[in-house]
Amino acid sequence: MKFSESWLREWVNPSISREELAEQITMAGLEVDGVEDVAAAFSNVVVGEVVECGQHPDADKLRVTKINVGEAELIDIVCGAPNCRQGLKVAVAKVGAVLPGDFKIKKAKLRGQVSMGMLCSYSELGISDEADGIMELPADAPVGSDLRDYLKLNDVTIEVDLTPNRADCLSLRGLARELGVLNQMDVQQPTWQDAPVTIDDTFEVKVSATEQCPRYLGRVIKGVNLSATTPLWMQERLRRSGIRSIDPVVDVTNYVLIEQGQPMHAFDLQKLTGSIEVRLANNGEKLVLLDGNEVELKDNTLAICDQTGPIAMAGIFGGDKTGVNEDSRDIFLECAFFSKLAITGRARQYGLHTDSSHRYERGVDYRLQNQAMERATQLLVEICGGEVGPVVEAGDQAKLPEAATIVLRHARLEKVVGYAFDKAQVTEILTRLGMEVSETEQGWQVVAPSYRFDMEIEEDLIEEVARIYGYNNIPNISPAASLKMNTHQEVLLPESKVRQLLCARGYQEAVTYSFVDPKRQQLLHPSQPAMILPHPISVEMSAMRLSLFTGLLDTVSYNQKRQQSRVRVFESGLRFIPDETAENGVAQTTMLAGVISGSANNEAWNSDTRELDFFDIKGDVEALIQQTVDVESFSFVAAEHPAFHPGQAAKILRDGQVVGYVGALHPQHLKAFGLTGKVFMFELEMSAVILRKLPDAKPISKFPANRRDLALLVSQQVKAGDLLNCIKKVGGNQLVGVNLFDVYKGKGIADDMQSIAISLTLQEQSRTLEEKEIAATVDTIVEALRSEFDASLRD
Repeated sequence: MKFSESWLREWVNPSISREELAEQITMAGLEVDGVEDVAAAFSNVVVGEVVECGQHPDADKLRVTKINVGEAELIDIVCGAPNCRQGLKVAVAKVGAVLPGDFKIKKAKLRGQVSMGMLCSYSELGISDEADGIMELPADAPVGSDLRDYLKLNDVTIEVDLTPNRADCLSLRGLARELGVLNQMDVQQPTWQDAPVTIDDTFEVKVSATEQCPRYLGRVIKGVNLSATTPLWMQERLRRSGIRSIDPVVDVTNYVLIEQGQPMHAFDLQKLTGSIEVRLANNGEKLVLLDGNEVELKDNTLAICDQTGPIAMAGIFGGDKTGVNEDSRDIFLECAFFSKLAITGRARQYGLHTDSSHRYERGVDYRLQNQAMERATQLLVEICGGEVGPVVEAGDQAKLPEAATIVLRHARLEKVVGYAFDKAQVTEILTRLGMEVSETEQGWQVVAPSYRFDMEIEEDLIEEVARIYGYNNIPNISPAASLKMNTHQEVLLPESKVRQLLCARGYQEAVTYSFVDPKRQQLLHPSQPAMILPHPISVEMSAMRLSLFTGLLDTVSYNQKRQQSRVRVFESGLRFIPDETAENGVAQTTMLAGVISGSANNEAWNSDTRELDFFDIKGDVEALIQQTVDVESFSFVAAEHPAFHPGQAAKILRDGQVVGYVGALHPQHLKAFGLTGKVFMFELEMSAVILRKLPDAKPISKFPANRRDLALLVSQQVKAGDLLNCIKKVGGNQLVGVNLFDVYKGKGIADDMQSIAISLTLQEQSRTLEEKEIAATVDTIVEALRSEFDASLRD
């Protein structure tokens, strides 16, 4: 929306500078995009009159003129403009004038003729791009007056970028109303005498689509003189609003559009047939628009029609067949209210965008049509003459919008804005905005004005009060809050640390859906019932997951199918186990799971590539367990699980409680999930991984440590972990380290036996251990192993 500052100040003129005006408009939510001068800088240009105009003796395209500029003598100027003629009022740049671009006018000779100045065009003065000749000023322009003062060129055009909800400000009337509210000033609206009705001629109108067009007004005006010239003041206001002057009828409708915010259109009465009907178009009906383009109408488009068919797209574009031209003498002036939804999107589907559609899409005041009709009629008769017929109206008043009634609570206003407003001040703000306000015990009851389509709920009124009061005027009050330490359990390891560890070991985090394919999930958990969704996204996402394995295996499959041979992914999230004793009948547990496939390490020149095995993923799980600083509480026990390969699976226990599983995916599931190669996976309860043992600091012993190695012969059925646990149990406080460093099977050892080498580290905090004490401890350990596992020392 563009408008002239001087035009706006005719409506309301606060005592603030141009910069303050732009800032005030912006802070009111109507962002100012730009402020531009209406003309370039120039000086010493005056209004002159061509007294004589004759042909240059030595040039066919030049004329020698004598110009009256209000001085004692006429001045001679040579001019090449084709429209220069005797009696014309023109813009004269006298000698010494400075034109845009720092172009200085000097005394000159053109083909032997003295020229004491220059007759200027609009483009030469930087007013517009028109270059059809010199400026033609009105006959009553005062000779000798400064052109800048006469045309009021010490003015600016302000461009405002309005949000779609502020259609009420798409006019001078709306902008002036806003400025009046902001400055607590009354708006001086233009006044006029309605043109008297002098003839009884009417043209029949009817509305079939009353939902889309509840009100349609029409008026016949006969004997219009379209050879009349649009007044310069109107041309200038239109130009400064970004609209080019065309002819008096079009200029008047555009002027009313900018001034009042009401789109209008004029038809050539002689080209109308039968009567006018406002209806929805039939599919395939064609219409040639005023710009010469033909469109094929759709049945969702509101059309203005006569008996021959569509003559205009309602609220968008007029038709060429009934358009007003220089030969028109009688016109039919229309003014209507079209609902927003009837126009919204219609122009765009034909690749159009007009000032009219822009306003109707956002909402036009449904009480404005009669006033706009009278204003346009008065201007037309004043400029072009003519005889005026009565206004004809059609439509359905019951289909017009109803003003919204909104309750605004004082307590709510104060809570949302954070400021205690004076009640009388709020009443004044809302009243100045054109609302009907009545005070209540809790606040106000407000009826929104007809031009505010965006007023529907309490928060809309709160926004208006804060906006008009001024966001900058609302004091900054820091919120009062008491400080309170967060509840934090030091024993809990942050989950981010767990993720960081896995990422450091080459994993990438995945996020999969909690909904999985019930058939695939049943392969991994055949005996566990799942929760089936009553309204799933799809059949493949209809079951709540019993573990994170299903989603992660699908992720691995997705990557393998895209030539990713080495995949390591993990995820943390909830699993959902049906449980009648739990809240809502489902036990939700946060789990941590990982899946790996492909080679153990990336291909490199300095290392051999090998396939993954069970101990690779077990090592990753042990790294997670190490973070708890309580490794002794964890153990791995061979187990059977339908998801895992028999003999390559273990359950993970903490203090005797199962907290997870680790192992190789069962080969029979590879095809079902579209996987290739060996796949290993683990799943742990997150609570078991993040619950750590707090360190108990002890001084480092100053006395030497002693190492003793034991090579034990035991049955192959004996597990090394059981041997280590037994040693730790009987070793006492002096045993500070136990480590398995070798396992041997083969030559020199019976087929059912194995050699397990274990190192023992013994140390005392307060003294140096004697050899006999060390030997006694080792003997105790050997005896315990012999007794429990039938172990013997290897020779």
